[in-house]
Amino acid sequence: MAEEKRNPEKGWEKPEEGMPMTEQQIGAFLEACRGKGRQSGTIDSYRRSLTALYQALPGEKRLDRAALDAWREELRRAGDSPRTVNAKLSAVNSFLGYCGRKDLRQELERVPADEVQPELTRVEYLRLLQAAKQGGKERTYLLMKVICCMGMALQDIPRMTVEDVRAGTAASGEGRVYIPEALCRELLEYARRKGLASGPLFVTRRGGPMDRISVNRSIKGLCRAAQVAEEKGTPLCLRKLHQSTYAGIRENMDVLVEQAYARLLEKEELTIGWRV
Repeated sequence: MAEEKRNPEKGWEKPEEGMPMTEQQIGAFLEACRGKGRQSGTIDSYRRSLTALYQALPGEKRLDRAALDAWREELRRAGDSPRTVNAKLSAVNSFLGYCGRKDLRQELERVPADEVQPELTRVEYLRLLQAAKQGGKERTYLLMKVICCMGMALQDIPRMTVEDVRAGTAASGEGRVYIPEALCRELLEYARRKGLASGPLFVTRRGGPMDRISVNRSIKGLCRAAQVAEEKGTPLCLRKLHQSTYAGIRENMDVLVEQAYARLLEKEELTIGWRV
């Protein structure tokens, strides 16, 4: 229910239909999260979701229910699972609460209790790469690496260009995504052999950018040879592997930072501690 405001002269008023969304607001919200001790991984996730929403807003960047509904629908069309959609909506809801617009908060997607989320392991991912290599499917091999190494969303693949690879970053709905140096070399060599000097990197035989159906079909076509369950041979599972791999690395880094800080404090205590 919308929060109403009290006006001494006019009585109770309904809030405005929407609110402007700015990059400054996003930055202030993220700083507030950092001040509350939120984990860096959570803050990064909030930043990606809010940046994607901001870039999806048309014209004056006004945030209202219609814009939020349209963005939710776009996430669904892009193939995001209900859990992924909910994670992004939760970030937006937290932002709206910070801005004092709880009335615009979105209800989360219904997730079936018995829903099974297929998880692609790194061993299975390597088997898919090996099957692509043995089958001479270089384009599919590189498609899988772009999704799994960079976390690229399926809808961003057709927009990836040779110019992006030369620059070392690619455009996505969440901003610019870094392309690892080793992957850059493979992609540039692939473009050179295919005679692609500019424009879309992954193209069909007719020269147009690959669509989502073609990308999905090419990856699923490797599952039998790679001995990987077909439901795991999807761009969504590849992207989830990227996310879980990064999350694991961040956790390890947090542990190392905590251990280093503990050693620093122990050293200080030994040097100038009260009982020394």
